Amino acid sequence: MSTEIERKFLVADLPDLSGTEKAVVRQGYLTAPDDSTELRLRQKNDTYYLTLKGGGALVRVEREAEISAEQFDTFWPETDGRRVEKERFTGQLPDGRVFELDVFQGDLAPLRLVEIEFQTEAEAEAYTPPEWFGADVTADKRYKNKMMATKGKPV
Repeated sequence: MSTEIERKFLVADLPDLSGTEKAVVRQGYLTAPDDSTELRLRQKNDTYYLTLKGGGALVRVEREAEISAEQFDTFWPETDGRRVEKERFTGQLPDGRVFELDVFQGDLAPLRLVEIEFQTEAEAEAYTPPEWFGADVTADKRYKNKMMATKGKPV
């Protein structure tokens, strides 16, 4: 079973993104907002995924499979009203950790979030983020992509 240990932060100041890898992402949710497990379709550039994520904030079950464009297109209409579009910048911090910075598009603009994954829960809890990271929103359900896809930008 795959487990994701991740912290999520608002972005206080946009860093230099020149050394990052950019992807255009659109994702939609097949499950209802109040379901404890989420089933998500994601297109990241020209690659397509089906992802299952369990409940939780810092630690969650995550399983992902690459699917074909045809499979994606078959189920995409079922995500109507539960979608998110963003640009994702993946880069490396000076300490060697990889970050994923999301710049949301559409109704969620100009929201920016950054995520860092960890090997252990203790490592995640002990982490001191760089200055350009803003408030820690890991436990704030309003900043889960599924919630924003259905409820809009957090206030």
